[in-house]
Amino acid sequence: MTTHQAAADAEAPVAAGEVTSLGSPLRLAASSLRQNKAALAGLVIIVVMLGFSFLGPAFYHTNQISTNLPDSLRPPSAAHPLGTDNEGYDELGRLMLGGQTSLEVGLAAALVATGIGVVYGAVSGFAGGILDGAMMRIVDGLLAVPTLFLLVYLFTVFQASTLLMILVIGLVAWLVPARLVRAETLSLRTREYVQAVRGMGGSRRRMIARHIIPNTIGTITVNATFQVADAILALASLGFLGLGVAPPAANWGGMLSTGVDYIYAGDWWLIYPPGLAILLTVMAFNALGDGLRDALEVRLTRR
Repeated sequence: MTTHQAAADAEAPVAAGEVTSLGSPLRLAASSLRQNKAALAGLVIIVVMLGFSFLGPAFYHTNQISTNLPDSLRPPSAAHPLGTDNEGYDELGRLMLGGQTSLEVGLAAALVATGIGVVYGAVSGFAGGILDGAMMRIVDGLLAVPTLFLLVYLFTVFQASTLLMILVIGLVAWLVPARLVRAETLSLRTREYVQAVRGMGGSRRRMIARHIIPNTIGTITVNATFQVADAILALASLGFLGLGVAPPAANWGGMLSTGVDYIYAGDWWLIYPPGLAILLTVMAFNALGDGLRDALEVRLTRR
């Protein structure tokens, strides 16, 4: 039997033991989450926003491509429940379209940031020593750069698009998850099962992929929900500054920026709907993240 085969055999009982022992802690976490009314409300709001943005246009058909200036700035009516904007677009349909962009960018950018941060933090924490110090100094240096300033600079150089926003926001948001995962890894790498695999000759890549990262899933999940909220806020800030996606595409921040120009004209329907959508969505993801964190703390304590 080779050294690597022995290492694989040594890992099998550990993995099986982990699976059988997780049932009760996971049930405790689920029970704690169900009792958290704020987290459940946040989850409901997220589901409603996703349905509103992606399923709504299938039931409420509007023209969001061609402008209709004769119908611009119409107040709410039976034909336009939330009125029209300065270019004649139906505001309710625009809100759905903006929700698609905001949620797509928020979710995808959080996925990119979390993926990069998890790998970077796990490698840094597991390696330790000089490499860990150098990798963390890079993170500290990048954290010193104001995120909004960096985003504004990048979007003044490159033409904004949904894909570019996902990549740019994700590539500047990975720093926090990297530090969190690195801290978890520093603790996990000294555990008995990791030391056993090391002693059996298991590769570093295998230890990180099979033991370090899976055991940081709680921290990763909680942080990912906050990353979505931060990405939506970043996109809204860029849209408010006029650096969002180009028309006929829309996002909630750009809609809010347009509405501010008409604040003194009394066209309230251009301001409150996108502002409320941003507020509810960000609060929902933050409430869900808080609930997940509390639930996982209960699971770890009981375990």
